[in-house]
Amino acid sequence: MAAKIYGGVDIAIKVPPHQYQSTIAFYRDVIGLEPITAKAPAVGFEFGPNKLWIDEAPAMSQAEVWLEFFTDDFDGAADHLAQAGAVRCDAIEQLPENFKGGWITNPAGIVHMLREPDAW
Repeated sequence: MAAKIYGGVDIAIKVPPHQYQSTIAFYRDVIGLEPITAKAPAVGFEFGPNKLWIDEAPAMSQAEVWLEFFTDDFDGAADHLAQAGAVRCDAIEQLPENFKGGWITNPAGIVHMLREPDAW
């Protein structure tokens, strides 16, 4: 049986510099989401059962939403996804050495982190 894959808790919006501060202000001041301060300087907000991270992305010209999957077996899940044609894109953002996870995209090009829950 293939490794189990399930939704994670992190959602990231990668925002170009010219939209970064206004995007933070939107979620903080307009929507009124509770800020996450434990991982400063990262900017995040409580988003129901999830965490919404606003990341400044200087190389991007428009915002993107990145999602997270958890798995109990990264290698098995990565093999399963590769056999299904999912594209690995680990070069998109560097992860720590020996990290039990990686980056993939869905067929529409949405980036997903696939990781073991205790990998971070």
